[in-house]
Amino acid sequence: MPEVKPGAAHGASAPPPAASARSVHEKPAWVTDLKRFEKPSASKVSWQLFNTLVPYAAMLVLMYLTMYWKLPYWITFLLALPASALLVRIFIFFHDCGHGSYVASPIWQQIIGNFLGLFTFSCFASWRYSHGIHHSTSGNLDRRGIGDVWTMTVDEYAASSPLRRLQYRLFRNPLIMFGLGPFFSFVIIQRLPARGASRKQVLNVVAVNAVIAGIVIAAAFTIGIKAYLLIQMPIMLLGGAAGVWLFYVQHQFDPSYWARTEDWQSMDAAMQGSSYYKLPKVLQWISGNIGFHHIHHLRPRIPNYNLQAALNATPQLQLPDPLRLWPSLKSVRLKVWDERNKCLLTLREATRQLRQRPSLA
Repeated sequence: MPEVKPGAAHGASAPPPAASARSVHEKPAWVTDLKRFEKPSASKVSWQLFNTLVPYAAMLVLMYLTMYWKLPYWITFLLALPASALLVRIFIFFHDCGHGSYVASPIWQQIIGNFLGLFTFSCFASWRYSHGIHHSTSGNLDRRGIGDVWTMTVDEYAASSPLRRLQYRLFRNPLIMFGLGPFFSFVIIQRLPARGASRKQVLNVVAVNAVIAGIVIAAAFTIGIKAYLLIQMPIMLLGGAAGVWLFYVQHQFDPSYWARTEDWQSMDAAMQGSSYYKLPKVLQWISGNIGFHHIHHLRPRIPNYNLQAALNATPQLQLPDPLRLWPSLKSVRLKVWDERNKCLLTLREATRQLRQRPSLA
């Protein structure tokens, strides 16, 4: 593993201007200037919904027709690939509604957000609440646990029981995190109100569950429950895996940022702890520009369709060493945070480090 210099952003040898120490509330002028990109656009929203929902509906129809025509299922499954990609894009629009950034009207934010949540099996009110906590606590070691990826420090891992370590290793296993995890999260967890949920959140979960149940029942009496599952499940599994990967790599990369509350800085959490994930253009389109995650954490009210313009207009956001697709795959090996050296380690590296520490006996 290359040496990690505290404060280095995305592998840069020195911190960008935005990452210098400053109070949580103090923002440089260029960050304030980003406010001009927060203005929603009804025409852009209309076009996005059209160029995503219409092709998605077409994919669903084609998948059903392949089974109706008794074609081999692998053809149906191949159509699930573009459908799942479109589902990821739908979730980005849902995500923007959660931030109140997608459209100007708060009422339409609610309507569109709840509607799009049906596609992703997500409850808008409860997801919006937990994701808001994620934005206010991202990178804070003392405020982990809601809306983030379970991340232990080296010392916490060392102090854990064998059973706790096994749970952690299983949770961070790619087959579980990007395989069973998305299914469990979207299909099962989203069906249950979170502990301590407000009345509004509970009612939202009940309403979403009722509508989804209605859709499943309608499908059972029209195309058949088997056809519905053979269409919906691969889309959810593939789209969920891609979506969870995007969420994972946005904060789990090397070098990254974690700090205790007394040292935590919102600017540093955004510029160092949120990835500038520079994807190929087609993947950037599918992911709704969410790869510009450092911008998103600086100004969450900038809608996805304005993030590219914000990046182009702001030199401070154009980090010298963005995270690329192929190197980003190595992030799955990073498991625990090393507070001493300010970097993420693999479990093997963490174990080696613990063995080298002097005994306290």
